[in-house]
Amino acid sequence: MKKSLSVFTLVVLVSGLVALAAKKPAQTSEPMPDDVKAVIQNSCYGCHNSESRNEDGKKEIQFDKLDELSAIKKIHAYKEIGEALEKNEMPPKKFLERFPDKALSEENKKMLMDWSKKEAEALVKEM
Repeated sequence: MKKSLSVFTLVVLVSGLVALAAKKPAQTSEPMPDDVKAVIQNSCYGCHNSESRNEDGKKEIQFDKLDELSAIKKIHAYKEIGEALEKNEMPPKKFLERFPDKALSEENKKMLMDWSKKEAEALVKEM
């Protein structure tokens, strides 16, 4: 009896996780702030959108498809944004050699990091 109860518990737990992962796209608590949108449009969107010819950038994140992601995938995307900025990986140095106007100021970098952290935390609280 004990073994069948633990198998049942495991099945219920796995089913719940699968349902959560397949859940309809998570809605952010509020629309993307205009200042965040402007920075992303200037420094990120060119490579990170579904129509980009940059396959690597498109594979990592597509800002135009962000709202279509499930909550778990969205949380992961926000975490990746913060980590890439913290490590100074984005925008890439090679890209900035050609387009220095796309560089992020420290203020803009911090704003994007704070925004991505806030969005991820809000989604975690909704779960």
